[in-house]
Amino acid sequence: MRRIEYPAAIKALVAELKRMPGVGPRSAERIALWMIQSRDARAGEIARAIGDATQTIKPCTRCGFFTTDLLCEICSDPAREAGLICVVEQPTEILPLERTGAFRGRYHALGGRIAPLDHVGPEDLRIDALIERIKTEQPTEIILAVGADVEGEATASYLAGILRELPVTVTRLAQGLPAGGGLESADELTLSRAMSGRTPMRA
Repeated sequence: MRRIEYPAAIKALVAELKRMPGVGPRSAERIALWMIQSRDARAGEIARAIGDATQTIKPCTRCGFFTTDLLCEICSDPAREAGLICVVEQPTEILPLERTGAFRGRYHALGGRIAPLDHVGPEDLRIDALIERIKTEQPTEIILAVGADVEGEATASYLAGILRELPVTVTRLAQGLPAGGGLESADELTLSRAMSGRTPMRA
């Protein structure tokens, strides 16, 4: 007996939704059917929003955060403290720090972290761009706000080693961040305390 399947269009939609992080086969199927069946789904608006975002959003040429222009809102703000640059692994980690209100400097997203097992080395990150920014902008302090896991520690140690040759103080977020954790999972109070309690970083 022939097995009945969803029409090809639904199967294709489910297949695309399964590619999204954290969306398994059953979740993808439920989302697809909701889009088709629910009056409130607004599938056309969702499709347009996805198209608009992917076509207009790009990384800031200076820090790597999301923007529709060359520079993001943070980098183009003259009121920010130019002497402070907070280095994070991913641009998604900038907003959690911003929401604490504890930091009024600027940011630099590396685009990842050193992870030999994943074949990610220093040359794959925006480290050269950071060095160029330090030489050009001449900040007084670089704050390393990378993760507290093995890869984050390796990244912090590498950066501390190469930045010690430059005329800038290198510090690291200290108390409050759990070992093995990243910024995205930390609450605002924890991040605020970590920012205010940062310590000098030595190679």
